[in-house]
Amino acid sequence: MSSLSSTHFELFGLPTSFIIDDDKLASAYRTVQAHTHPDRFAADSEAQKRVALQWATRANDAYRTLKDPLRRAIYVLQLRGIETQAENNTVMASAFLMLQLEWRESIEAAKLEKNLPELEVLLDTLQAARTTRFAKLASLFKTQMDQAAADVVRELMFIERVVHEAQAQIEKLEYM
Repeated sequence: MSSLSSTHFELFGLPTSFIIDDDKLASAYRTVQAHTHPDRFAADSEAQKRVALQWATRANDAYRTLKDPLRRAIYVLQLRGIETQAENNTVMASAFLMLQLEWRESIEAAKLEKNLPELEVLLDTLQAARTTRFAKLASLFKTQMDQAAADVVRELMFIERVVHEAQAQIEKLEYM
């Protein structure tokens, strides 16, 4: 087994790549968990129990990161020495800025009009925008265009926030 300081990919014996096989990741996770689960060490010393807990926590964190494509993209960029700087870098293409405004205005209008179908259409639009950007991201990672990939990651982070806002409004309208 790798060390606690190995990368998430090394922990699961997977190649470092944005594109991963979900089944292989799940299988590798179950294998690591089977070897490190704290219940296996219940009769051992406190030190061994602590180490087992560290491994289980490490495996859970690594699995959550690699399973989620956006978190995985951010992690791959970090491994390549690229920080997305989403909090400090708000520079985006003007076309994307216009989309942001349109999406936010659509949510606000649907909220005021209590228009559930409009929110569902917007959510579909956002899902399509997300799918398109993940495909672009895969291509950028393949060609090692990491700065461009970081730009797409920042867009995806924004889209995720808008998706959550739209979903929250949908839930509110469904329970009215």
